[in-house]
Amino acid sequence: MRPECLLNGGYGNMSHKHWHLISYDVRDPKRLKKVAKKMEAYGTRIQYSVFRCRLDKETMEKLHWELSTIMDQVDDLLVIPLCESCSCKICEHSSGDRSDWGGPQPTYRMV
Repeated sequence: MRPECLLNGGYGNMSHKHWHLISYDVRDPKRLKKVAKKMEAYGTRIQYSVFRCRLDKETMEKLHWELSTIMDQVDDLLVIPLCESCSCKICEHSSGDRSDWGGPQPTYRMV
């Protein structure tokens, strides 16, 4: 991991917003719908159960708490904080708008 990624668990300055990739596996359809609706309020869907969110530490903690009230112990949640340098290097297989991710856009398109 890059040194700038290690500051405050990837947060650097605590008041700044940082990118996160958030993925979940919810086994009950009712809970799945609630989790998806909650995630849509915080970020942008990249794939069915994968979202990108730009959050500060307090907002990330709030989201994590809100999800914990919906999700069950059999469900899974994966949160990956990304430093600015790492977030610019993410390749995705989606045709969605990534103009606000920062950094240069790829010169190719996956078909």
